[in-house]
Amino acid sequence: MSRSFDAPRELVFACHTEPEHLRHWWGRGNPLDVDIDFRVGGKWRFVEHADGQEHAFRGEIKAIDAPNSFTWTFEYEPMPGHILTEQYVFTEEGGKTTVTSSSTFDTKEDRDGMIQSGMEAGAEQSYRALDAYLAKL
Repeated sequence: MSRSFDAPRELVFACHTEPEHLRHWWGRGNPLDVDIDFRVGGKWRFVEHADGQEHAFRGEIKAIDAPNSFTWTFEYEPMPGHILTEQYVFTEEGGKTTVTSSSTFDTKEDRDGMIQSGMEAGAEQSYRALDAYLAKL
């Protein structure tokens, strides 16, 4: 997935890694509990509150090259054991930042299940919320 934002790389990176920013956009703009220890080996857990339900996600930080990239694992708690690895790369040109994320799955079935879950629409909604949040900063 790739998406560009009208903001400098350092700010877009911070919005992806710092709790005070994440809670404003990551869960499609819905209320979000954020717990993140952003260091290699650190854990993260986000709980999105939407439609009267809680959606919990968690993972571990695997690599950091701030503000260029980071890699973490990602797991939707109601589906334990289906863990993917996501790498985020941040590039800036002319004051605009492009975020490119690549996901690696253990199996084709896990990949297909993620695609069928509505992940693409959810990511687009979250990134629209990030656009709105960045415009306020």
